[in-house]
Amino acid sequence: MKLGIIGLPLSGRSTTFEALTRQGGETAARGEDRLAVVRVPDERVDRLSRMFEPQKTIYAQVEYFLAGPGSQKKEANPWLPVKDCDALILVVRNHGPIRHPVADFHTVNQELILSDLVQVEKRLERIEQDHRRGKKMNAEEQALLTDCRKRLESETPLRHCPELAGAKPLRGFALLTAKPLLVVFNNEESDLQMPEIGELADAESCLTLRAKIEQELARMSPEEAAEFLKEYRIGDSAMDRMIRLSYEVMGLMSFFTVGDDEVRAWTIRRGTPAVEAAGVIHSDIQKGFIRAEVISYADLMAAGSTAEARRRGTFRLEGKTYDVQDGDIINFRFNI
Repeated sequence: MKLGIIGLPLSGRSTTFEALTRQGGETAARGEDRLAVVRVPDERVDRLSRMFEPQKTIYAQVEYFLAGPGSQKKEANPWLPVKDCDALILVVRNHGPIRHPVADFHTVNQELILSDLVQVEKRLERIEQDHRRGKKMNAEEQALLTDCRKRLESETPLRHCPELAGAKPLRGFALLTAKPLLVVFNNEESDLQMPEIGELADAESCLTLRAKIEQELARMSPEEAAEFLKEYRIGDSAMDRMIRLSYEVMGLMSFFTVGDDEVRAWTIRRGTPAVEAAGVIHSDIQKGFIRAEVISYADLMAAGSTAEARRRGTFRLEGKTYDVQDGDIINFRFNI
């Protein structure tokens, strides 16, 4: 899963990317696109690893992408470089003597809406032209696009319309406002508070960040970082919270497989049935699916061991249609 970091000039996009990914600014100096894979912090994986003492421990991962100035200048539409991202992180400036965080948010939001509106109108014009030439029209696609145009013209981003944002016929368009969005307010180093954002707090997923501090924190050793967190009254790294929240904003969750060889978090979308979750591990497990042996993370922790959990009867067998829950620990039974 890939998240694109966007924002207006001087918002702190690059600083946020470097803090998130623990990367330096070498590629930034050359104006190149930047992409990094980041581990999703999860204390459940930590505890499972201590319990099973496996040879390997593997966390869920997400990718963060930052378009370089070079790729943005090549495009007539500067937002196109993030078109193939699964979700967006909008960094909003809330530092310095001049700051208008709500206005800056709306500026970017309006540009994303305009970008989508241009694309939708072009496609509707093409459909109409094909229809006049006698080509068969896709009525469902046309109806969905017409609805999109209506919403966009009313300045409503498509992410606020789940039935449109998730419509299969529209997925190929990769509309920007249909992507999940996390709004990050980049505060002064001494400012812990969310700015006054009014109704925006209810409309969008929002987070505050002191990107400069977090960038410095990312460059430190664990010992230095612990002292730094204490000095700046930071209970938890904002980067960890941001990574977890961006994971959730995409509608993702983790289930686990455990054993002496490996403890691993697997990434799936919420509402994924057990048979599809099996396919995330291997296609053969999905094809030969028989049953899923499941225990919740909370039940296993309460029991203290798999042996005690079995004695308590908290393991259960589930079929193909079972909706996997966040934190489920699963052993798939299959036969090929």
